[in-house]
Amino acid sequence: MIVGVVRVSIHFPGAGSLKAKRKILLSLKDKIKNKFNVSVAELEDNDKWQIGVIGVAVISNEKAHANSVLSKVMDMINGRPEIVVTDMQLEWM
Repeated sequence: MIVGVVRVSIHFPGAGSLKAKRKILLSLKDKIKNKFNVSVAELEDNDKWQIGVIGVAVISNEKAHANSVLSKVMDMINGRPEIVVTDMQLEWM
């Protein structure tokens, strides 16, 4: 069993409030879950309105498959114009 986890630090430059940040973040998390069938959670900075950290986890029987899924997730996150990715860390277990 292979578990891949990516931790993504995000900046929300257009968010003028906590409500605006949560709207963007909820949309992002839902799209990732629905498209890639992975687990997604907000990890840190829940009360800060322009920054956040999410974690995405995938479990697979092959590292190549898990890596492919996480790469596509990272591409999707990087392609969102309303957010700026400030850091990404990939970890294998």
